[in-house]
Amino acid sequence: MLTLEAMDQPGLEKLARSGVEALRRGDPREALSQFQEMIRRGGNPPWLAVARACNLLEDVAGEENALQHQLDQDKRDLPALLAMGELKTRQGDSRAAVSFFRAALNRAAIGQPAPQLMPLLGRARAFVEEASHRYESHLGEQLQSAGIGGATASPRMRRALDLLLGKTKLYLQQPNMFYFPELPQRQFYEREEFDWIAGVEAEIPAMVEELAAVLATDEDFDPYIKRTPGRPLPNNALLNDPSWGAFYLWQSGAPVEGQAERCPRTMAVLAQAPMPVIAGRSPQALYSLLKPGTHIQPHHGMLNTRLICHVPLVVPPNCGLRVGSETRSWKESELLIFDDSFEHEAWNRSERNRIVLIFEIWRPEISPDERAELTALFEAIDLFPGSEDPS
Repeated sequence: MLTLEAMDQPGLEKLARSGVEALRRGDPREALSQFQEMIRRGGNPPWLAVARACNLLEDVAGEENALQHQLDQDKRDLPALLAMGELKTRQGDSRAAVSFFRAALNRAAIGQPAPQLMPLLGRARAFVEEASHRYESHLGEQLQSAGIGGATASPRMRRALDLLLGKTKLYLQQPNMFYFPELPQRQFYEREEFDWIAGVEAEIPAMVEELAAVLATDEDFDPYIKRTPGRPLPNNALLNDPSWGAFYLWQSGAPVEGQAERCPRTMAVLAQAPMPVIAGRSPQALYSLLKPGTHIQPHHGMLNTRLICHVPLVVPPNCGLRVGSETRSWKESELLIFDDSFEHEAWNRSERNRIVLIFEIWRPEISPDERAELTALFEAIDLFPGSEDPS
């Protein structure tokens, strides 16, 4: 059997140049001949040029083989990903086309694509969007025929479909201090799940009266985010800004002198809730004031062992709270309960102040024994010399 001798690098480069020049002249057959000779001589041809020659000669198998060789060398090669997506489109394999186009779009998002690739990226984006619409319609029709489509689907199924279709992103608990494992990943809790909430909501008119008396003498509250002497400045745009104000009734586990006694009925209402009692930490309860035009940027809370309760006291329209993938507005006489270890943000786009009473409660999934363990742990953390959690 006759075997060809390997060619030195200058000779291989000459074959590559000849192939590229033939391709530029519009002679794909000659170009492919040069590239094939290069392969026979042990060279590694410019696979994208090989794919282009095969494309012009309508050699689908050869084009796919060349593109795969290029992607084997660089799995994120943008022109090769786009060309493979175009090839799969011509073959009628829309699933494969979407996968290559999505990979190309993701690659383009972290770099600076060459200007000549922009039209191809535009086509890829349009294809993915159109395929997503077709996929959504297909799923809707199939589920509808199974009797579980649209509004008849369970809330969890609707959320799962939104994640599947890319309508929402996945958010998970990410507390910035302490994570307690194996708790449900729930953004909001419903009022009906807590038997003590009806008693709290019944007292909202009385709490509004006590708040009004506070506002008569304390129109501005202290900033919620304040500088701590001897500590790094927090990275928060509302640092020392009373646009997000706080008036504490309970702070660091103790009633706030000069403030708690001004709101006796509110303090009595708070006693109905299962607030943590942790020396130096809890309970915590405060009026939170958000001035018009104020936006609390997305952030995470410290713990996932608690839920945050908002009692609406002054709630103008155009105010909102996003927790993870879900956004809700405050409604008069109805508590909002959520897990602040998810990314969350709030805003006031009205022309009046928004004021809610905020307090924390134990998560209902945490057993009494676990609550005792967590209480001991947090108190031990605070006894560490230096008085601040070193983590």
